[in-house]
Amino acid sequence: MPTQSDRSSIVPRTGATTPQPVLGVLDAVALIVGIVVGAGIFSAPAVVAANAGSASGVLAAWFLGGIIALAGAMCYAELASAFPHPGGDYHYLKIAFGKTVSSLFAWARLTVIPTGSIALLAYVFGDYATEVFSLGERSSALYAGLLVTLLTALNIAGLQQGRWTQNLLALTEVAGIALVIIAGLLLAPNTAAGTQVPTASGTAWGLVLIFVMLTYGGWNEAAYISAELRGARRNIARALLLSIAIITALYVLINLAYLNALGLAGMSRSEAVAADVMRRATGEVGALLVSLLIAIAAITSANATILLGARMTYAFGRDFPLFAALGRWRGSAPVNALLVQGGIALGLVFLGSLTRSGFEAMVEYTAPVFWFFFLLAGISLVVLRIRKPDVPRPFRAPLYPLTPIVFCCTSAYLLYASIVYTGVGALVGIAVLVAGIPVLLMAHLRSRAAD
Repeated sequence: MPTQSDRSSIVPRTGATTPQPVLGVLDAVALIVGIVVGAGIFSAPAVVAANAGSASGVLAAWFLGGIIALAGAMCYAELASAFPHPGGDYHYLKIAFGKTVSSLFAWARLTVIPTGSIALLAYVFGDYATEVFSLGERSSALYAGLLVTLLTALNIAGLQQGRWTQNLLALTEVAGIALVIIAGLLLAPNTAAGTQVPTASGTAWGLVLIFVMLTYGGWNEAAYISAELRGARRNIARALLLSIAIITALYVLINLAYLNALGLAGMSRSEAVAADVMRRATGEVGALLVSLLIAIAAITSANATILLGARMTYAFGRDFPLFAALGRWRGSAPVNALLVQGGIALGLVFLGSLTRSGFEAMVEYTAPVFWFFFLLAGISLVVLRIRKPDVPRPFRAPLYPLTPIVFCCTSAYLLYASIVYTGVGALVGIAVLVAGIPVLLMAHLRSRAAD
């Protein structure tokens, strides 16, 4: 999905050296919806249905996800307006907790967050490409590995990526969602709607929210537009409220469509839930069409993540002498950064092929690290309110301190849930993060010795 870095190529700068207030509320809403809505909505609902235990539980989970996303977006909007910086989370963590914590976040960006997202999107592509043409028992993993290899090679070759990439992503995702909603609610017979599966235990709700919040991911990037929104103090809340409301409505509607067409049991068993809805509503032609749309959306999301992730890795190499090889630019691309990133992503694809589900394994791999740093970001809002009360804040999180408390408590619970209720992928992600501590210590020592 598009991130803050993509947005700089979309929003005109008019020659300014700092962000200018050029966006209206509707512009902001369009950007936020485009950032948040991603390919995950075509895979995560099956896992949610398998663990929610009832149709009402499924719908409640997606509605609750919108509320959590809104609370988090309000916190990030304040941080972005008070401490604008292209480093985003890295900058907030540095001024709140110091260089050690921010460096650990940079390590996570190098090893877990972009690479896990690349592998996750590759598995979404693999699941839906398999609906078009199966490569056998390991079809999804084979497609995922081929996609990572091909896109990494294309980026090493330095092929220019234009605006059409993200425009195509947004169009295909919205078209796919619209098709599934119409097919599932209006065309598919609802004879399966009453089918239930055994009610999940209370502990399953931790897993449910992990996958729901994955699908809402991106609101932390979206909040950065506050510096470029006209009348930010007044309009940022409006833009966030409206965009999260639209996204929540889309997610609830598409899950209603899934439930109507497949029932809870059918959703939970599905490997490609959107394709199964279209197959039930319109036959194989519809399933093929929506599978192609979703595969294209996953390709463009993965390409954007590879493109931007490698540049973050390149910047990391420039900052730490120990990783200087990553900070070299050859031709028109950060080749070393792309190779290392691609190698890690392929390793994660292999890890996913060994588990029950590649998509689920990649969510497990990234979730603990995501929610650990989200928790720290929420705490940093409170810390910086106390330490730097005189810093101008064009936007303040409403209902403070309730808003950051809700976000921090939710993040803490999801961090706990992502460790306790998931599988081997989470342990691998945590191990990789912890391994960064001695590596970064060595990097800091070498940096001091060089000074």
